Amino acid sequence: MPEEQTPEFASPASGPPIRIGRKDGPYRRRIRLARVSAGEVWGGLEDDFHHFEVRLLHDGRHVTGVSMEPFRWPWTTCPDAGPALDPLVGMVLSERCTAVAGAADPRQACTHQFDLAGLCVSHAARGLDERQYDIELPPLIDRKTTPQLWRDGNLLLEWHLELQEDGYRALVAPEPFTDAPWKGGFMRWADEHLDAEHAEAAVVLRRACDIGMGRGMNLEAIPVAQDLANIMTGVCYSMQVERMPIAFRAMGTIRDFADVPDNLLRGRPDRSS
Repeated sequence: MPEEQTPEFASPASGPPIRIGRKDGPYRRRIRLARVSAGEVWGGLEDDFHHFEVRLLHDGRHVTGVSMEPFRWPWTTCPDAGPALDPLVGMVLSERCTAVAGAADPRQACTHQFDLAGLCVSHAARGLDERQYDIELPPLIDRKTTPQLWRDGNLLLEWHLELQEDGYRALVAPEPFTDAPWKGGFMRWADEHLDAEHAEAAVVLRRACDIGMGRGMNLEAIPVAQDLANIMTGVCYSMQVERMPIAFRAMGTIRDFADVPDNLLRGRPDRSS
């Protein structure tokens, strides 16, 4: 990638060392939501590959404003996706984090920014002070792994996944999640079969299971999104046909939180700002 296309990254806290394709140790993701004031919610998401933050304004019933701040991202086009959240302004607050899909097109947004905005909406609707999700996805052993999700420090979900011969993962335990379609419809299933809080946790864990597959892969060997056109076209902002040729890999941005989970979103939100 030409030097002038290499982004400079601002980070509120120094991260752990860069690593490429480390297969040992778990993938980790942390999402933190905080009520800043009566009409403002802050949300942060960080993992090996991403660090985005969203601020959502509301009047107690509707979204009145939304903004996104990028700190780390995988493709050079990702920071430009923030305006795709603008259609959320005016939507009614909902305890269903997936309700944002009724107000804006998730495929035209950054997946992680969009998910985080949805969590900010549900957090505002619940009126909670703070919530934190922590996810751990251990490496596969004998084609099996057990991802876990903690909510506010308490273990809430533990799934058992198996890698099938066709390369797809199967959720083999526990019930009722074994009834959910792993590909194409998991979020819909969760909303139809679970209360809002449990559906939200399941959606958060499901997303992390997909993203965590990138750990152990040399993602920097994929210099431009166009190289993924056969499997990723249209799934998000950077993977739209018109952007894939100019969505370059943001080299040197992967971090390793396997042994230092408390470095995730360390010091965020900054209450003094």
